Order: sequence, then C-alpha cells, then structure tokens
Amino acid sequence: MLEKLTGPHEKFWEIFSKQDIKKIDEFQTYMDKFAVNFNLYKDGNFIERSLPFDVVPRIISKKEFAKIDKGLQQRVTALNMFLEDLYTDAKIIKEGIVPEEFVHQAKGYLEEFKGFSPSKKIRTHINGIDLVKDTVNDEWVILEDNLRVPSGSSYPLSIRDTYRKIYPDFFESMKIEPIKQYPKYISDAMNYVNCGGINVVLTPGRFNSAYYEHSYLAEKIGAELVRANELTVVDKKLYFKNYNGKLIRVGAVYRRLDDDFLDPAFFNPESLIGVPGIVEAYLSGNVAIMNGIGNGVADDKGIYYFVPKMIQYYLGEDPILQNAPTYLPYFKEDMEYVFNNMEKLVIKDVAEAGGYGVLFGHTMTALQIEDLKLIIKADPRRFIAQELIEFYDEKCYINGELVDRKADFRAYVVMGEDVKVWNCGLTRYALEAGNYLVNSSQGGGFKDTWITE
Repeated sequence: MLEKLTGPHEKFWEIFSKQDIKKIDEFQTYMDKFAVNFNLYKDGNFIERSLPFDVVPRIISKKEFAKIDKGLQQRVTALNMFLEDLYTDAKIIKEGIVPEEFVHQAKGYLEEFKGFSPSKKIRTHINGIDLVKDTVNDEWVILEDNLRVPSGSSYPLSIRDTYRKIYPDFFESMKIEPIKQYPKYISDAMNYVNCGGINVVLTPGRFNSAYYEHSYLAEKIGAELVRANELTVVDKKLYFKNYNGKLIRVGAVYRRLDDDFLDPAFFNPESLIGVPGIVEAYLSGNVAIMNGIGNGVADDKGIYYFVPKMIQYYLGEDPILQNAPTYLPYFKEDMEYVFNNMEKLVIKDVAEAGGYGVLFGHTMTALQIEDLKLIIKADPRRFIAQELIEFYDEKCYINGELVDRKADFRAYVVMGEDVKVWNCGLTRYALEAGNYLVNSSQGGGFKDTWITE
C-alpha cells in the first residue's frame, strides 16, 4: 500500500516524467565510479558489491518530520540517561522499572564497566533509529534502536551529491532541505567529548561491509582514518603513529567495530583489528570512544520494550513516537498471548541484528510454530514478539519498471553538547515484492529521503 500523494510527490513525478531515461544509467555509473558499496558475507564468502539504490526518493513533509525530530530527540536523550544510570547508580533497576536479571542477562551488558562514566556523560553519540510508517493509523512507529555502531549515513550523502549533478531540475524547482550539515554534527560531537588530541575513525579495514562509509565519513569530518596497527597506547594514553613514526595524541575515537573486537587485551584476545590497551586509556578518562562501550545492552530487543517507561521515568513525559506493540515471553501473561497468536506475530531473537533471527508467524507451518514454542519456553529471555506492522510501500524503479516495495527509514541522531536529528536518513527497501526485511545485510537497497515543504 502506497502513501497518499502530496503536492511535492506530484511535483517530483511531473519533473521525473520529463527526464531522459538514460540518466538512470548515468546515475549508476557515477555511483559505481566512487565505489558506493555495502559488502556482504554469504555462505562464508566475501562478496564485494555495489549497494543497490533507487532514483525515486522517499518524500517526507517538513511538518511531518518535525514530529519525528522531537520524538527522536526525546528517545535518544532517555536512552543515554538509561545507560549512564545503568552503569553508575542503577536507580531504574532499584526502583523496579526494569528487572535487574533482565538487564544482566542482556548480551551487551558489561559488568566490568560498572561505576565508569565517560566524557561528558555521553554514551549515545551516534544513533540509528529504525522506523516504519503504519498504514493503519498513518503514524511513524519505532522498530529498533541501534546504539552500538550504526551504519548507513554515508549513502544518503553520496546519493544526494549524485542527484544534484545528474538531476539539477529537482533542486531548482522543489524546496528540498539541504543535508550537508551531518558530518559537522559528528565532528562537533567528537570535539565536545574529546579528551585532548586529534579525532580518528577506527576501521577494521576494507573487508568490512561498511568500509566505504568509514573512509567517506573520515574525510568529511576531517578525522584520520586509522586501522589498529596505526594506534598505540603509552602510559594509558592513545596515540596515532603517523607516516614518519611520530606519536600524535588521540582524544576521540569514532570506532567502527564492536566491543568484542575493540581491545584484545580486554575482550577477545584473538582480535586482530583491535587496539591493545585502548580500554585502559578509556577507563582512565584519557580518550573518548564513540559510541560508548557497553551500549549493546540498549540495542537488546528485550530492553527496547522498556524504552517508553524510560522516557516517562527519566523525563516525566509521554513518548512522542510509539514502539511497535511488543510482548516479552519472559513475562508469563505475555508468553500466553504469544503462544495463542504466534501465526500473526513476528518473533525476534533479542541479540541478533541486521534482519537476522527474525521469523514471521504467517509464513511458518503448524509444526514449525510448535517447535518454536518449545525453543521459546526453554529460553524465554532470548525472544520478543511483535505485532506485524503493515507499513507503507514506496515506488521503486527496478529493472526498468516502477514497482511497489516495502520500505523503512533509519534516522540518524547525534548527541554532543545537544541532540541533533539529521533532516535526512536512510530509506531502505526490499528488492522482492512482499518482503518485510529491508536491511542492507539482507540484500536490500536504499534511496534518498527528501524533507520538503
């Protein structure tokens, strides 16, 4: 189901209908030239590929986006307060808002960091919040919070640059919000928490799925793009080893690898992409790490269930944007509901991401449902269940024709001295008709998002 066309939509199609069809191929050539890719690992193989994109943008009105902006500022503020509280005073647990055992069983919770508060008490520096627009009530609904190492912001920036070159008519005739300020949001946030030294982007290297983004953002924010072997820790301080061997102090690290691989001296000793001693430098207050270590607890899909309560607890406000209706089999009454309605629900493994560990009840056989019930009963903390949100399709130009495909929206929120919601984002769409999984890691494509008057 498509959204109702508005004036900006009609204006877009009016201009698009007059464009030379060959410009679409020109668009593809330009994107390939600059290696705009998102690599995949499938069946143990590394697949380097261009990230599928669509020339038809998603269009959101400025008025509609204003509510998204306020709602995301509210949500990320509460999530940061939750993480800071959780790792220090833990008042939200002591007062029974979130069950203690539920938090401590979260895969991303790191007991070793209990009592530590990072620079400026900010943990959620760069956030990717996934939303869909519900066809039933025409409202935006939050599906997931990504507070560890969210990716994807470079792709809208890249496609917007290409759009302006290939299709200048749109920007001359439509009031499309500019988006170039996003890298400044990041550099401002890094400078705000910087503990003394240069800013760096730490990448695992070119075989990472989002390496294009690492190099792109490092250039745009004016930070050094570094690998682990270019960093060293001396006297609990982090340094960058430049081309002539000189050590340059590092004050903030935008890391693009998960906690488990960040420091082989602290986490996984077999990690070849981490920096030995970086955690000690972090705990000594000598370097800021973005995003905060231990944020994975808030990415847990079970913790997601409690975010509306966090907003009320920390801010004394009702949530502006709602969660999808969610059930925790961890609670007896929720387990009964899930078992009685599984054929219409979406079941998710709480520790998975990128579209993995997601099961749709309406696609499962009776035997598969019964087997899943046994698995859930044996480990109820491992799963959540959600009502299936019938979210809007977007028009997509695929293989020479316009087709309708499911699409979500990843919004980017940066926290520094204040909270900034980027007036763009990553609209992801499924390549196959009827598919609800739109993640890039599942082979989905992306399109630009235009905020217009």
